[in-house]
Amino acid sequence: MAAPPPLSIGLPVHNGARYLAAALGSLLDQTWGDYELLIQDNASTDDTGEICQAFAAADARVHYRRNPTNLGAARNYMLTLERARGRFFKWAAHDDVCAPGFLAACMAELAARPELVLCHARSLRIDADGRVTGEYANEVEALDERPSQRFRRMIRTPHYCIPVFGIHRIETLRRTPGHGDHVGADRNLLAELALLGKIRLLPEPLFQRRDHAQSSISAFRDERARRAWFDPAQAGRRTYPTWRRLREYAASIRRAPLAPGDRLACLTELAGWIGGRHHTGARNARLLTAELLG
Repeated sequence: MAAPPPLSIGLPVHNGARYLAAALGSLLDQTWGDYELLIQDNASTDDTGEICQAFAAADARVHYRRNPTNLGAARNYMLTLERARGRFFKWAAHDDVCAPGFLAACMAELAARPELVLCHARSLRIDADGRVTGEYANEVEALDERPSQRFRRMIRTPHYCIPVFGIHRIETLRRTPGHGDHVGADRNLLAELALLGKIRLLPEPLFQRRDHAQSSISAFRDERARRAWFDPAQAGRRTYPTWRRLREYAASIRRAPLAPGDRLACLTELAGWIGGRHHTGARNARLLTAELLG
């Protein structure tokens, strides 16, 4: 058997036919091409399967699998990670686009800086037709030496969690629970990664995030609906999303190999996440109370 490529790209998808070809094409047109592209089709009912099979037939790097039933977005994301053989890993959304130099730039940065656990690039906003409509202003990186300061940046500054779609060191990513099945799971994942190492944001806008009516954020604005999207078994159940995020933040601090002083500093930052003087502090306190009272 041939040696595994250094990079694995996992693309989970469910009914993504409209934008899928553009996403796949942008990955196959990269200037850095030593990777495997693992597509996990979550029982799509549109033309997703046919599109994926056509790409797989044309390029040996593309590997397509289909789930017999819809397992939920969270489990489908994790299936791509479980299949990965590379030392580095990237999740790819079916509706986003990478500039041709995205993989090369991120891989070069990770090779040059072993303290990095994740590298991403600045992002442009595109609409349903692929037109650029702006650049995301609130993007975050965490290059501080102290884990507590990196943790603070991830939980107490405004950002869109786009770095989840950067390139990870897979060994570090697998030390975390991965992509959880709850609303805000990407925030929890980035915070835990920041405890384990540094997160780099390249200044070049090499990533395009598509804003459209069928995206999960737009299509599932209700907390219960979004939770069911993550995990269909949770449909109709009462949710406590803010409490879950709080519990997962605390668990990540407990899991991380921190010195006692750093652990205490992280817990202090987490205490400030509730009611602190930052962009969501008062809102977090209100949500925790509201969820508890039903």
